[in-house]
This record gives sequence, structure tokens and C-alpha cells, in this order.
Amino acid sequence: MRCIRDQTIAKDQLKRLSRRTTGEPQRKAIQAVEEILENVRVNGDKAVKTYTQRFDGFLPDPISIPPQTLKQAWEETPEALKSALQLAHRRISDFHSRQKPKDLSYEGLHGEVLARRWLPVEKAGIYVPGGRASYPSTVLMNAIPAKVAGVKRLVMTSPAGATGALNKTVMAAAHLSGVEEVYRIGGAQAIGALAFGTESVPKVDVISGPGNLYVTLAKKSVYGQVGIDSLAGPSEVLIIADHTALVEHVAADLLAQAEHDPLASAILLTTDDNLAKSLPSHLEAQLKDHPRAEICKSSLSDWGLIVVCKSLENCIELSNAFAPEHLELLVERPQALSEKVKNAGAIFLGPWTPEAAGDYLAGPNHTLPTCGTARFSGALGVETFLKTTSLITFTQNALEATEAAIKELAHSEGLHSHAESVNIRSNKQAN
Repeated sequence: MRCIRDQTIAKDQLKRLSRRTTGEPQRKAIQAVEEILENVRVNGDKAVKTYTQRFDGFLPDPISIPPQTLKQAWEETPEALKSALQLAHRRISDFHSRQKPKDLSYEGLHGEVLARRWLPVEKAGIYVPGGRASYPSTVLMNAIPAKVAGVKRLVMTSPAGATGALNKTVMAAAHLSGVEEVYRIGGAQAIGALAFGTESVPKVDVISGPGNLYVTLAKKSVYGQVGIDSLAGPSEVLIIADHTALVEHVAADLLAQAEHDPLASAILLTTDDNLAKSLPSHLEAQLKDHPRAEICKSSLSDWGLIVVCKSLENCIELSNAFAPEHLELLVERPQALSEKVKNAGAIFLGPWTPEAAGDYLAGPNHTLPTCGTARFSGALGVETFLKTTSLITFTQNALEATEAAIKELAHSEGLHSHAESVNIRSNKQAN
């Protein structure tokens, strides 16, 4: 990991890290994704099966996994893992049930009734990544908010291994979460199937869940055809640490991010020069016999960064500019410092709150904005699967009290019939 002490250089390096999926690789991927999506739109299951065989090494015939197989996966799950999944399910459900928005209705100045009603989408598609690792936690973090929102039909896709078998714990989590429709497909072709519908896969209204570059670009392309949660890129953590932070905690938390993916980014901003100097040796020690050591080393080498700052205010300034997905505050007064954070997907306060707690079972969602998008977006939530409808009820008195203003605005826009639709109700002719 590169260590920097110059704040100007640090800003430039953080900008580089936030753009780690752009450039020529993305341009080539966009073209490939568009071809895949169009083929799936036109040829349905045939295209999905062809791409799955080409990219994942097996022919998904059938594409779907029977509910009984999901139930069997749950029944065969070891008891300790069952208990962990159930605890996570309870905590995530409890948190998301508290964030469900309420309808509103009130009477206006002239007796009119104005309201807004929240309604769930009918069908939601959940994408669960596979490949380098399997993520039952992602099943919970996507299915639970959809269920809390009231979505009647959940459709899940996830890439299977070369044998065509889906990870058993992923299937167990689907069963626990009440997901009965699961399809063993991944990549851009799975997003296309969810967006357009095929002979086997139903068209959905919203697609949620993280994925690789191809999945993200596919979600971006089909947005408008369907809703999406966000454009989640490679994961990232930024740790702000002072003299109170334990170097072994910092090293472990950085590696917890780096082990996700070679494109994952792990960053330390610290006011403690000794921490910065001792960190590399602790990282090396913890990487000894690490099962994902090569992924970690690639991530830290290409996208890791240590910045020594003069003050915590400098740390916050750099962090707010970077807008990290995960922000850990390993400082003496984390609560006070958190109040200065403007941009972050999730904030983890103090030495007893590793990011792993949030990834699995704290309660708030772990599907978060990445690559600087925390500047304008937040975590996946119940609202992701809801839509709002406005309800407007005017009385005659209310319309008569506002008709002059309505007509004035209509005429200002050159829309004659807008004004006339008010005139005709009050039996008046336009001047």
C-alpha cells in the first residue's frame, strides 16, 4: 500500500480510486453488455442458456430451481449456521420494519384533500452475486426489505458453479426469506431476463442487488424499462484512525474489504504516523496462510492507500470528497466526528463496530453506494420496492378559490385547454 503525506497528492489518489471501473475496460464491457441484452430481449431463454454455458460452463436446463430444493438446502444446513442466519434475519427484519414510510393525507386551505399513498411494486428481481464467493447475506439484505414493503412476488437469480449447482447456503437463505422463485443464471443475461422477461423468467418491476461490472452496466442500461436500486461498483472501506486505534484492528478491517475482489479498495486516513508505519507489517502477518491472500494482495497493491493527515478535520475533508461506501471511525470520540460526515453509505463507530457486523446482521442494509455515489444516494431499503401515488380531491369551493391562479399559469405556458378545463367547470368563458 502506498503511503502519502501530501494532502494534494492524496486528493488526486482518492479521485483515482473512485474511478477504478472507468476507462477502456468499461467501454469494451458496455458494447458486450448491449449485445447480450438485445439477444436476451429477442431470443429469451435460448440466449440466456447460451451465455450461461459460455460464461459459467454449464447449460441451465431447466433454468429454475424447485422450491423443494431450496427447502432441502435449509434442512441440510448445519445448526450453527441456521442459527446465525435466523439471527441475521430477525435483526434485519426488525430494522427494516421500522423504516416503512407512512401514507399522508391532509385538508388544504380551501377544503381540498391532498394525499400520498405508498404502494409496493408487484414483482421484484433480486440479483445475488456468485463467482469468487457466495453471499447468503445478500439474499437477506434484498429479500427482507422487499417482503417488508409488501412485494407479492420475489424472483431471485444467482450464477451457479460449473456443475450447475447453486450454493447451498444461498438457497437456504432464499428459503428462510420466503423466496420461492430462484433461477441459476447470472451476469448481464440474468439482468436482461429480469428486465424483459423470457419463457422461464418473469419480467419484474424493480431489480436490486450488487454484481460485477457487467451486471452493473446491464442494470444501468435497463433502467427505465425497470427500476433499479443503485449502480453498485466494487466494494470499498475508508478508515479514519487516531492514536487510540489498534493497528491489528485496522489491518484486519482493511483485509476484510480487500478479500472481496481485486478491484476492492481499502483506505486508511490517520493522524498517527506510528500507525501508518507499522500497518504494512501487520497486514503481511495477517496475510500469512490467508485463503484469499492473492485477491487481498492485488487489491491492496492496486487500490489500497495510506494517508497521514495533520488533523482529523483533514481526514474528514478527504473522506467527504471520496464519499466512501463504508466508513469506519476508529478514533477517541467517534460520535462527535460522525456529525461532521457528509457523504458515506454507512458509518461504523468505535473499536467494537467492525464493518463485518454491518455486512451480516447489525440491521441496516449492506447494499450501499460505491465509487463516490454516496454523495447523492444511500442504502437499499424498503423504499426501493415502493412507489408513491398522489391523491387530489378538490371541492367546487377549492377550485373556484384557485381557478384564477390556475388559468394564469396555464396561459403563461400557452396551454389553452388547461385553462378551459377550469373555465368550463365554472360555466365561464375565457376572456
